[in-house]
Amino acid sequence: MRKIALSLAALAITFSVTSCNKPADTVETKEATEVVEGTSVEGANTFTADVASSKLEWKGGKVVGSDSHNGTISLKSGDVLVKDGAVVGGTFVIDMNTITVLDLTDAEKKASLEGHLKGADAENADHFFNVAQYPEGKFEITGVKGGNVEGNLTLKGVTKSVSFPATVTVSENEVTIVSDKFNIDRTLWNVNFNNESLTDVAKDKVISNAIEVKVDVKATK
Repeated sequence: MRKIALSLAALAITFSVTSCNKPADTVETKEATEVVEGTSVEGANTFTADVASSKLEWKGGKVVGSDSHNGTISLKSGDVLVKDGAVVGGTFVIDMNTITVLDLTDAEKKASLEGHLKGADAENADHFFNVAQYPEGKFEITGVKGGNVEGNLTLKGVTKSVSFPATVTVSENEVTIVSDKFNIDRTLWNVNFNNESLTDVAKDKVISNAIEVKVDVKATK
């Protein structure tokens, strides 16, 4: 069978890392799962992600205190494959160069944090996402079952299988995928700056390994 690749950007994914009164659960992460080969499934309809209506929202913060930041990442491209009224695959491409901080109003501080997250300076290029070396992320859907979307998430060249709770709605001309808030452990994708396992970092400088995420995707024919 052919490979089902769905571009994170194309599927209008809202990868939203947002805080809430109810803490998000950290999703199970496993080694990458084999996906069906090819870019389509026989008999499936292709829905193209509405990138303008999709976003990937994120939130991360320090372990001690309430210092945290949130923002968005845009999708670059993507499709959703639907057969017999069900999502059967897809690939989402994430444009890592679009990492944006929303909570800072000071232009200089905002630009500084965005630059740090992207790895704009040589000395901190690999602290977080190193977009010069890894300009894109990717999510490939491997299954939708039991109220969960399963797939392979690739960041910084590392691919892991994740499963997160989401509401998937399919109509004749539109597909939406809206997830609950969920956490991923950033260190599994080599995003290691000031992480919780380091013993030589002051407690007030330690950044939580958890990134809270929410996906909100819209795709149309």
